[in-house]
Amino acid sequence: MRHSEKEITDLDELETILRSADICRLAMADDNIPYIVPMNYGYRDHTLYFHCAPEGRKLEFIRKNPEVCFEIDCNTTIANTGRPCNWTSRYTSIIGYGKATVVNDPKHKKDALNIIVDHYAPGTTYTYPEENVEKVTILKVKITQMTGKKSGPENQSRRS
Repeated sequence: MRHSEKEITDLDELETILRSADICRLAMADDNIPYIVPMNYGYRDHTLYFHCAPEGRKLEFIRKNPEVCFEIDCNTTIANTGRPCNWTSRYTSIIGYGKATVVNDPKHKKDALNIIVDHYAPGTTYTYPEENVEKVTILKVKITQMTGKKSGPENQSRRS
């Protein structure tokens, strides 16, 4: 990282970011063709969980190459300094890597769905109809590496 003073290496702080962001951008590649998609997600035990349709481009890419990259950001603002070409961004972000697998076991699918639901509505669990569990595809990304970055002293949640 070019500005090491902005790097976040503390696992607790990284996990706080993972738990507080709303969207995770999942990137994959097929040969020389990159593809990135914003997704809802859940996080637990150094693992990201996503739900998706049982077919589509992302699954085609992952079946050919399960190595993925992800990006999460939060507390994003633009700081207008009043001088052109001198504006700055304030944010907290994570970029990481992992290996994506499809979860097939119905019990593990339900557990993953609860992790995803808990991300957006903490403390909430549901009973899922079996036909819904059968239809949904769950992607599991075991994180192999990640680094965080904090830019801006206050990481304000509103535009300056």
